[in-house]
Amino acid sequence: MNQPDPQTLADLRRAIDAVDDEVLALLNRRAGLAAEVGRLKSEASPEALFHAPKREREVLARLEAENTGPFPATAVRTIFQEIMSACLSLEKPLRVAYLGPEGTFTHLAARQQFGGSCQALPQGTIQAVFQAVERARADYGVVPVENATEGAVDSTLDAFLDSPLRICAEILLPVDQALLLRPGLDLGGVRRVYSHPQALGQCRRWLEAHLAQADRIEAPSTTEAARLAREDGEGAAVAPELAAELFGLRVAETKIQDLAANATRFLVLGPRSAEPTGRDRTTLLAMAQDGPGALLRLLEPLARRGLSLSRIQSRPTRRKLWEYAFFLDVEGHADEPLLAEALLELQSACASLKLLGSYPQAVMEVLR
Repeated sequence: MNQPDPQTLADLRRAIDAVDDEVLALLNRRAGLAAEVGRLKSEASPEALFHAPKREREVLARLEAENTGPFPATAVRTIFQEIMSACLSLEKPLRVAYLGPEGTFTHLAARQQFGGSCQALPQGTIQAVFQAVERARADYGVVPVENATEGAVDSTLDAFLDSPLRICAEILLPVDQALLLRPGLDLGGVRRVYSHPQALGQCRRWLEAHLAQADRIEAPSTTEAARLAREDGEGAAVAPELAAELFGLRVAETKIQDLAANATRFLVLGPRSAEPTGRDRTTLLAMAQDGPGALLRLLEPLARRGLSLSRIQSRPTRRKLWEYAFFLDVEGHADEPLLAEALLELQSACASLKLLGSYPQAVMEVLR
């Protein structure tokens, strides 16, 4: 086998070092410009929210489209998302509340949306995430709303009933669950499996086939499940692989979820809806009027205009017996004429109608 010429390697490495120096200089130049943008925004409006999601999406899309070199296209968005996150932290640190603790899929979704330089604020409950944003302790919140196998997250839907917050983005993440064990423990020695109820449900068939002897024990989060498994000599956890790194566990099996293409949808909460992008979704909260055909009256203004309804979910209002609220996801933005007309008509057909937000439709993200 021929050995590479040492002189050629040395020359190439020196060239790479020079390029790295140029990249670092350009990053610092970009950071300086971002800091100047922050100064101008602060002078104009000290209380303004500096994050500009629409511009961020436009920049990322442009860079992905313009990349014609050998650099991997899939890495462009990842790297520039982190660059923008770091530069934004120079303008004004972005505070993002999420359903914690650290290492959960919601934490990963928050990092996917806002980058690693945001100030991530774990909260103990979904209601606490809403309250953190409502009380201005956080600029945005991230909460799960539905899973492909387990369905809707009722706590998130219920929190919208009395919240003034808007949905300003959605995130779709693949959910790959792993079985985590203490070093030295094998499957035959497992007597208890810890995880969040949603995760246990997502892996029901695999657990029945491979760990029928073990009790399922619910935990507040997959991260807490990993901690409990670490403390239990006969315990295992169903959790993301990241949790193994946090708690010194080994990954015994990967992708044990029953649905290979499982995914969870998350919502980003903020003070206002996003601007139209041309590929948006609108979520509504409707209270139907009593009487025959109440649900039909909700759907008819949308169907007559050819507007696509991608989801409808009912929840009790908890205000009086047998009163239900309907959550509807409609394709399009509330500022678009056709949907705006439908919303006006819906207002007269409903006991009440609340626009929860218009926001860009998400594509499946790749965990990083």
